[in-house]
Amino acid sequence: MEKVRRILVYVCKDRAAPQRAQFLQSVTGHFSDGGDDEVEVSCSLEDNKFIVSAAADGQQLLLKRPSFCPIKHLSPTEAAAIPLDVRQRGVDVGVAILLQTANQRVLLTRRAKQLRIFPNIWVPPGGHVEPNETLLAAGLRELQEETGLQLKPDEASPEVLGLWESVFPLMLSRGRPQRHHVVVYMLLLSSLSHLQLQPSLKPSPAEVSGTVWVDRQLAAAVVSSVDGEEGDVCEDGLQSSISVAQVSADGALTDSLLPTRIFTSRAPLSGPDVERVSTGTKYALKLWLKSLDTPDP
Repeated sequence: MEKVRRILVYVCKDRAAPQRAQFLQSVTGHFSDGGDDEVEVSCSLEDNKFIVSAAADGQQLLLKRPSFCPIKHLSPTEAAAIPLDVRQRGVDVGVAILLQTANQRVLLTRRAKQLRIFPNIWVPPGGHVEPNETLLAAGLRELQEETGLQLKPDEASPEVLGLWESVFPLMLSRGRPQRHHVVVYMLLLSSLSHLQLQPSLKPSPAEVSGTVWVDRQLAAAVVSSVDGEEGDVCEDGLQSSISVAQVSADGALTDSLLPTRIFTSRAPLSGPDVERVSTGTKYALKLWLKSLDTPDP
C-alpha cells in the first residue's frame, strides 16, 4: 500500500464515491451550481482523506472562497501554463486555531517574513494535517509548535467554525496559483485570560514574527475591511495603535505598538503585498463574532 504523505481534499456529490479534488478545481465551485462563493457542506476525515460533501442533516458548515479566487477566474490558457507538477498536487488540508480566552480575545500570529507563502501576514496559528492525525490533534500540535501554548484534547472544547478555500498567490494579478488549500477554522476555548496565557507564549521565530490578542472591537474593524471590495472601515472607538508582541530571532518577546491601519488594510489588487490580516482570517473572525452572539443551546 502506498504510504500517505499528505492529507488531500476529496469531494463527494450526489452520493457518488469521493473523488480527489484536482488542483485546478474550485472545491466551492464544485458544490455551487450557480457560481456562488459560499456554500453549505459537510466534512469528515476518513482514512487520511478529507472528504467534503453536500450538506447533510445535522452537519452544515460554510465553505467560502473569495470573489477574486484565482482558480475561479483562471482561463484555459493560464491553466495550461501552470507546470505539470503543480497541477498534480491536489488540494491540501490545513487547520487554523482560533484560541478564545476567558475574556473573549483570540490569538493571531504574524507569519515570518522569510516564509514563501503569505509572509508577513497575520493569521491564527495553524498548518497542515499530518497522516493519521485528527483535525483537533493537528490544531493542537500546530498551536504548540508555533506559539508554545499547550492545550490537552480533553480541555479544548473544539468547534469547527467554517471552511475556507485558500489559493496562493491570492489573486491572478500576483501570479499563477502555486498552492491550493481548504483550511478548517477551529475554535478552542481556554479558561484563562490573555494576560494569564501571555507568559506561556514562546513563539517559533522560524514561523512567527509577532503575536496579538484581538478583542471583539478590533475583530469587528478587521471584518469590515473586506478584501476586493470598497467601502468604509468601522474603526469607531479604536485607538490609533494596537499593542503587539514582536518576536526576535532568538524567540524573545518585546512589547510594541503597530498602527491600527495595518490590521484594517485591504489586500492590494496589484503591486507588492502589505502587512495585513489574511482574507481567510477575516472570514474566520466574522464567524467567531457570530458565535459570540449566538446563545448556547
